[in-house]
Amino acid sequence: MGENIIAYIDGMKNQMVESLAQLIGFPAISPHDGGKGEVEKARFIAKLLLEKGLPEAEWHNAPDEKAPEKYRPNLIVRIPGRIKKRLWVITHMDVVPEGDSTLWHTDPFKASIKDGRIFGRGCSDNGQELIASIFAAVALKEQNIVPEYEVCLCFVADEELGSLYGIQHLIKEGLFSSEDLVVVPDGGNERGDFIEVAEKSILWVQWTVTGKQVHGSRPDLGLNACRIANEFAMKLDGALNEAFPEKNGLFSPSLSTFEPTRRLANVSNVNTVPGKEIFCLDCRILPSINVDEVLKVMEQIAHLEEQKSGAEIHLTVLQRTDSTSATPSDALVVKLLSEAVKEVYSFAPVIGGVGGGTCAAYFRKNGVPAVVWAQEADVAHMPNEYCEITHLVNETKVFALMMAGSKNTFDPLLPDGI
Repeated sequence: MGENIIAYIDGMKNQMVESLAQLIGFPAISPHDGGKGEVEKARFIAKLLLEKGLPEAEWHNAPDEKAPEKYRPNLIVRIPGRIKKRLWVITHMDVVPEGDSTLWHTDPFKASIKDGRIFGRGCSDNGQELIASIFAAVALKEQNIVPEYEVCLCFVADEELGSLYGIQHLIKEGLFSSEDLVVVPDGGNERGDFIEVAEKSILWVQWTVTGKQVHGSRPDLGLNACRIANEFAMKLDGALNEAFPEKNGLFSPSLSTFEPTRRLANVSNVNTVPGKEIFCLDCRILPSINVDEVLKVMEQIAHLEEQKSGAEIHLTVLQRTDSTSATPSDALVVKLLSEAVKEVYSFAPVIGGVGGGTCAAYFRKNGVPAVVWAQEADVAHMPNEYCEITHLVNETKVFALMMAGSKNTFDPLLPDGI
């Protein structure tokens, strides 16, 4: 059966490319990031599902006063299977802004197809997987194959800004069970040989250093916030890496990282000593390390720098997602995905952890084992984002085989080893 599914999907390539190209035309940027949200894209997806003969989508809307429609949409499509156990494929509709438009060779929100690639914002993150999940279900339907499990395709909002109006909203609605099989195809590599079962904690912090602004000719009368912030950032870097040197081979990189990232503009002219400097750190922390301990070290260094410099240094936590227990490597969803990857690619995937955050963390926190997998180019959030058409087709095959059920996967909780 697997060979027939794979061959059939090869013949669907042009349909998938066309649908992904259309999807790119809906700039589903969060209203909290200057956009209009996901409603128009959700309507397109709902229409596409019906056109392809799949069941009508359920709308699970999360209230959001900043959105033009005052809500953020989440769609679920349920396809009955031979057994009641549910297989969820979770993809997100929202995308990040295009960034500096001068760095794009094409219109970010008008698909361009060239050299086996589709270019456009969101085509890789997460449009490729979204379309693959739909056409995997379509492939089974058109071949009259009843899925092994109840297949639940889930298209969520707000993944790029924390999932408050997306997967967190759906979890609060009580839609998921610890018996569910959950795949979040929102991270992977070019080869498609990595299955993520664990994530580091994420801590985004913003530091505000306040000194005294003066004319550039009389720095002795002021307190240069720029210089103090520079010195403080270097001391933070050294102190954090010294305090938390632990390594874990499940992750790459194997240690915690504390990276200075965004820096806000201070003064607009060269001959003014800035009185305020604001910068951020992006911290990816191993699960074995308590995030509160990291914050404690940060605050200690800030206090010492305040005493030394005379500046005021204020900490703001922008985002915090504490890591949870890893999905066991012998969980049914890991086995099912591994078998499908082997059949499509003819190699066994590697199982490990990552520093990036995905919806999977929220599932694990609520006792639902989840895995993250995709075959994708490392171009998310970059200008000229693209997806390889071969990756799109391969992912569709993997999802379809998972839905059909692997003959090599044994679940002791099901009768007759199904």
